[in-house]
Amino acid sequence: MKKLILSATLAFAGFAAVQASEVKQINNKIEIISVQDSVVKTPVKLEELPEAVKTTLKNDAYKAWTPTGAFHVKESATKEYYLIDVKKEQEAGSIKLDKEGKPVE
Repeated sequence: MKKLILSATLAFAGFAAVQASEVKQINNKIEIISVQDSVVKTPVKLEELPEAVKTTLKNDAYKAWTPTGAFHVKESATKEYYLIDVKKEQEAGSIKLDKEGKPVE
């Protein structure tokens, strides 16, 4: 009888180990999927922004705002723009402009 109980206990422990391994593999797959992101955001120096973007930032609509940082954002094969962080006194915000200096929605 003791051998039967010991065998049952070992079989259960082996089953539990297999279950834990499968769960770990499932978690790894979920992790990989959750990491994928289609938006690529690359820092850009303010001096390296396209001339059209610099010109737009100097026009009347934006000249009260001071650029503090910039990123080149690529959301898809057809949608890319520059995200410029700006501030004015205590206010902060961001402006999206395409490479031609036109606002992006």
